[in-house]
Amino acid sequence: MGAERLQKLVAAAGLCSRRQAETWLRDGRVRVNGELAQLGDRADPACDRISVDGRPLELPAATLTLLLHKPVGVLSTCHDPHGRPTVLELLPPELRPGLHPVGRLDADSRGALLLSNDGALTLRLTHPRYGHRKTYRVWVEGLPRTATLERWRAGVPLDGLPSLPVELRRLRHHRGATLLELVLREGRNRQIRRTAEILGHPVLDLSRIAIGPVSLGDLAEGAWRRVEPGEWGPLAVAP
Repeated sequence: MGAERLQKLVAAAGLCSRRQAETWLRDGRVRVNGELAQLGDRADPACDRISVDGRPLELPAATLTLLLHKPVGVLSTCHDPHGRPTVLELLPPELRPGLHPVGRLDADSRGALLLSNDGALTLRLTHPRYGHRKTYRVWVEGLPRTATLERWRAGVPLDGLPSLPVELRRLRHHRGATLLELVLREGRNRQIRRTAEILGHPVLDLSRIAIGPVSLGDLAEGAWRRVEPGEWGPLAVAP
C-alpha cells in the first residue's frame, strides 16, 4: 500500500468518513508508533503502528460495498444499546468487520441502504455538495391535488430553511391512497415524511428503490448483494 495520509487510512478502516477522521486527528485521537499524529501526516500500515483512541487500526483486506434491502423495524446503525435489530445483523458475521451504513433510512422506512468499508465512497455519497440522486416510492393518504404536487416539487421549507426542488410523479391511486415516485438530491431528517405531513397527505409506506445508479431491482427484503465498481458510474469519481 505504501504511505498514505492518515485521514484516508482511518476512513478506509470503516471507522468514520474522511472528514470526521480529520477532526479526530485535530483532537489528538490518532497515534503512529506511539507518537501523537497531526493532520497531514502519512503512514504505511505495513510497517507503522497506527492506533485510534489507543486501539490498533485494522484495515480491511479489500474494499467492500454491499446493497441491503432494509426491512421496516431495523436500525441503520452498527450497534444499538437498547438491543434493537441493526442492519449489520442481517449480514454474515465474516463480512461485518469494518462495514458501516452509508447514510441512513429511518427505522419505519425500508429499501436500499449501502454498507461499505470505503471511507472515500462514504464521503462522496453523504456530503451535501455532491447532491446524489436517491429515488423513493411512497404511498400517501388521499389524492393530492395538482397544486399540492407542484408545491412539493418546488421544495417545501423545513425548520425555516428552504428545500431543494424534488422530482415527483404520481404513479397510481388505490383505495384512498396515492403512490408517488420522488427523486431527492438532499437527505434532511425524515424529509419526505415531514413534507407529506405539512401538505396534508401523511406517508403510509416509504421505500427507497435506488441510490444514484444502484437500484434494488428484484432484491428481496432483508437480502443483500455486493455492489460492483462498474455500477457506480459518476459516483466512482474521487472527490
